[in-house]
Amino acid sequence: MKIALAGNPNSGKTTLFNALTGKTAHVGNWAGVTVDKKEGLVKKAFNETNAEITVVDLPGAYSMSPFSSEEAITRDFVKNEKPDVILNIVDATNLSRSLFFTTQLLELNIPVVVALNKSDLIKSKKTVIDTQALSEMLGCPVVETTSTKSAKNGLDNAVSTAIELTGKHQTAPFASDSVDLSNAKLVEASDIKRFEFVKNIVEKVEQREVKNNRQTVQDTVDRVVANKWLGLPVFALIMWGVFSISQTHLGPVLADLLVGWIDAFYGLVEGLLGSDVSPVLGALLLDGIIGGVGAVVGFLPLIMVLFFLLALLEDCGYMARVAVIMDRFFKHLGLSGKSIIPMVIGTGCAIPGIMATRTIQNERQRRTTAMLTPFMPCGAKLPVIALFAGVFFNDAAWVGTSMYFLGIAIITFGALVVVRITGEKNARSFFIMELPEYRFPSVKRAVISTLSRAKAFIIKAGTIILLCNAVVQVMQTFNWQFEVVAEGAAGTSILASIASPFALVLIPLGFGVWQLAAAAITGFIAKENVVGTLAVVYGITNFIDTEELALISGGSDVASIMGLSSVAALSYLMFNLFTPPCFAALGAMNAEMEDKKWLWAGIAFQFGMGYVVAFITYQAGTLITTGVLGQGFIYGLAVTLILVGTLLYFIYKGEGLAQKKLNMHTA
Repeated sequence: MKIALAGNPNSGKTTLFNALTGKTAHVGNWAGVTVDKKEGLVKKAFNETNAEITVVDLPGAYSMSPFSSEEAITRDFVKNEKPDVILNIVDATNLSRSLFFTTQLLELNIPVVVALNKSDLIKSKKTVIDTQALSEMLGCPVVETTSTKSAKNGLDNAVSTAIELTGKHQTAPFASDSVDLSNAKLVEASDIKRFEFVKNIVEKVEQREVKNNRQTVQDTVDRVVANKWLGLPVFALIMWGVFSISQTHLGPVLADLLVGWIDAFYGLVEGLLGSDVSPVLGALLLDGIIGGVGAVVGFLPLIMVLFFLLALLEDCGYMARVAVIMDRFFKHLGLSGKSIIPMVIGTGCAIPGIMATRTIQNERQRRTTAMLTPFMPCGAKLPVIALFAGVFFNDAAWVGTSMYFLGIAIITFGALVVVRITGEKNARSFFIMELPEYRFPSVKRAVISTLSRAKAFIIKAGTIILLCNAVVQVMQTFNWQFEVVAEGAAGTSILASIASPFALVLIPLGFGVWQLAAAAITGFIAKENVVGTLAVVYGITNFIDTEELALISGGSDVASIMGLSSVAALSYLMFNLFTPPCFAALGAMNAEMEDKKWLWAGIAFQFGMGYVVAFITYQAGTLITTGVLGQGFIYGLAVTLILVGTLLYFIYKGEGLAQKKLNMHTA
C-alpha cells in the first residue's frame, strides 16, 4: 500500500512524514526544502496490519497546475503513480488557503484523507473548526493531527482511516467544468469558482476570533528582526552569538572531553602495537588513521553545537525572516528571491543547497545560484574554521562570523559579475513566502537534526577521510622508488613531489610550502581532509589543545604551520573556504546547471575568487602589520591582473551582447 503526503509548503508535511516513518528528512520554514519525493515505511506503532505501508513525502504545492518544479513533481506523481490513498496535510491555521489544493486532489478519483494539522495552534488562537461539518462538505474523512507533539496525536487515526479507504471511490465536492488550459480567461474563471466554493466552506465550519486592529507580539518582533535597515545587523549579531557559543565557550569544553578519549585510544593502540611493530605500519595506524581521523572528529562537538543552535533558529521561525531580509538585496543583484533558500540550506551542506536551486524558474538565475551557493561555508568547512580560529585567533567568534558574511559579499560580487556578463540586468523575479509564526523551538527536533548531521559527519570521517589520510600517510612515507623516506628528508616523498609545484603558485598567498599545498589539494575530495592532512603531515594527534601545539611547535615540523603569521593563516583559511567545493558538490553543480560551459565557468570563477581574496588578504595584511609587502607580490599581482583582466573582458563582451540584443529588440 502506498500513501502520498500532499499539501502546501510549511503545512507540517515533512514533520508528519518523519513522525510516521522515523526518518529525519530536513524540515524547513520555506517552500523548496523538499525538492524531490522521499519514501519510507510506516512504523509498526501506526500500522495495525501486517502489510507494508509506504509513505511518500511529496514537495509542497499550492495547485495541481504547476508553477514551479516542485509542484510539477507532486502533480506528476499523483497523476501517474496513482497512490492508493492521498493524505492531504491541511494547515488548520490557514484553512482557506489550504483547501484550494484539497478540492483539486478530490477530483482525481483517489481516496483522500484530510489531516487537519497544527490543531494545537488553533486552540491557542481561540479558533474552532467543525471537523464533522468539514468532512461532510468535502466528502472525505477529516482527522485532527499534531505531528510536532506526541506521536499518537491523531497520526495513528490518520493511517487507520487511510487503510480503510483503500480501493474506494472518491467523489469530488466541487463540480469543475472542463477547462481549456490554453485559455487564461477560462482558467481564471474556474479558479474564481473554486475560491468561492472554498470561501463558503470556511465560513460555515470555522469560527475565528479576529483582531484586525491589534498589533500582536509577533508583529512587534518582525518590525525589528525583519526591518529593511535593522534586519541585517540583527542577523549579524545573532550569528556572532551562535559562533561565540559553539566555537568559543560550550563547543571547546565538549571537544576537550572527546579529544581526551581519542588520545586515550591512541595510547591504547600504541601500547598494543609495542616496540617491535614495523615503523611504517605504526605510522600508518597511529598517525595516518587514528591521528588524521581523530583530528577531524575532535571538532565534532563544535559542529554539533553550531548545528543545534541553527536548528533552533530555523524551528522558531527566524531563518524564514532571514530569507525575506536577503530577498531585498538579491533582487537588485539580478537573482531570484528564492536564491537565498539554497544558500541557507548550503550552510549545512552544499550538495542539497545546490539541488534546491531547481525550484528557481529562470534558467540564468538558477545556474548563477548553483555557482554561488558553495561560497557559503558549509558543515564540512567548519573544522577548518574551528582549527584556524582556535590555533591562530584564540577561538575568536568573529572569525567564523566574518567568514559567513565574506561569503555573502563574494556572492554579491559574483551575482553582479554574472549579470554584467549575461546582459540580463533587468530580469524580474518574484518571491512570495508565507512567514511562519514564531514559536518555541522543539529541542527534540533540534537534537534529532543535529544527531543526523553528526552521523553523516562520522560516516564520512570513517570512510572518505580515513581512506584519504591513509593514502596521504603512505605517500608521505615512500618516495617514487617505494623506499621509506629517511628522517629529515620528507621533501623527497611522493606527496612532497606532487604538492611542491602547487606550492610555488601559493607563495604570493603566504603559504607556499608543500605540506599546506597537499592539505589544500585533498580538501577538494572533502573539505574536512584539510584538517586531517595537516594532522598527518605534521604528526599531530589533535588540534584542539592549543597549549600542547604551542609546546610541540618549538622543535619539530609543526613549527612550519605555527610559524605562519595570523595574516597568512587567515589567507590560507579563505583560500580553502572560497575555492571550489568538494567533488560531490561539483557533481551537483553539473546536474543542476545542465551546461558544461556554465560548469567550467563556475569552477574557474571559484578558483579565481579564492586566489584573489587570499592574495589581497595576505599582501594587504602583511603591509599593514609589518610595513612591507609579502613574498611573491609581483608574481601574485601578475596572476591577479590576468584573472581580473579576463573577467573584465567577459563583462565587456557581455555588455556588447546586451546592447546587441537591445538593438535587435528595438529594431
